[in-house]
Amino acid sequence: MLLKTFGWSFAVTALGLVAAVFYGGWEAFGVVAILAVLEISLSFDNAVVNAGILKKMNAFWQKIFLTVGVLIAVFGMRLVFPVVIVAITAKLNPVDAVHLAFADKDRYQQLVTDAHPAIAAFGGMFLLMIFLDFIFEDRDIQWLRWIERPLAKLGKVDMLSVCIALIVLLITSFTFATQAHQHGGIHADKAQTVLISGIAGLITYMVVGGLSGFFEERLEEAEEREHEEEEEAARSGKKKSAVLLAGQAAFFMFLYLEVLDASFSFDGVIGAFAITNDIVMMALGLGIGAMYVRSLTVYLVRQGTLDDYVYLEHGAHYAIGALALILMVTIQYEINEVITGLVGVVLIALSFWSSVRRNRALAAAGAGSGEKAEVSSGV
Repeated sequence: MLLKTFGWSFAVTALGLVAAVFYGGWEAFGVVAILAVLEISLSFDNAVVNAGILKKMNAFWQKIFLTVGVLIAVFGMRLVFPVVIVAITAKLNPVDAVHLAFADKDRYQQLVTDAHPAIAAFGGMFLLMIFLDFIFEDRDIQWLRWIERPLAKLGKVDMLSVCIALIVLLITSFTFATQAHQHGGIHADKAQTVLISGIAGLITYMVVGGLSGFFEERLEEAEEREHEEEEEAARSGKKKSAVLLAGQAAFFMFLYLEVLDASFSFDGVIGAFAITNDIVMMALGLGIGAMYVRSLTVYLVRQGTLDDYVYLEHGAHYAIGALALILMVTIQYEINEVITGLVGVVLIALSFWSSVRRNRALAAAGAGSGEKAEVSSGV
């Protein structure tokens, strides 16, 4: 099971490290290995959240996530995305941007750094919406009840998460722009860039998440109707339609996963420049890390880990909220990547520990395996 799930990750690791040695010797080997560890540590919460979505998809779409999704994640976000950012911000054509990445690495790094406010605003708003929609939802299983219970009541107010996200965006853009104008930080005109990018992140979340939710609801309704027809021994003439809806639902959920992964990868790509500005080594190291994140996602789904450790998903979403705020803060202030990674790891570790304590308490109280399964699944 372990080899089957992580086999491609092991293979990509070996190929990536060998390629690093041929590209830049043993020094490149060390840099690529460090980048891979950085990506895994920063994206562990990404795997947990992805698993919560991926478990709703069938084996075919899980395989698509591990193949096509990896190509998008590795080559799209870790290689093409930084080049596209440079091309847009520096008003260069893609060919010149690629040439700059190899010929003038310091200039390339500076251009990506200059684009960080827009990147952080987009990714920060997208991740903040994920956290807010999670925390405002009324759930049977609550981790930090003293926080989640009152917030679930507040969540009954329509569009509350959108309003809060927009308030955070407005405060971020204008406060940081004012401080920059007074202390010589980012230019005051960055306020407009941050505002537009943040709104773009918000719109992206609403469009992709809305479409995914819409088709998922349609799929559930179709499956319920089909189940009723089967119980009545009626002809299942709508089975083909239900399969079609499953394809649509899975496609938009896959699209949502890719946008989610893109938002998570922002901090990894920017943080990688603290280690190297070589685009090849960045792509190799972050690509290896991205493979492990995806394999870990599938492993969590197939092992049913989220059902056994019911607070893991809560911890991951709190980590998302922390990462969203960190991204917004990094528009003006530099935050060490170690801190960013540790925040997510600590929150997930605490949620895992709470889940273990909960399971032990149920066992000590004499709860049978059937009862435990019902509780763990949120019934």
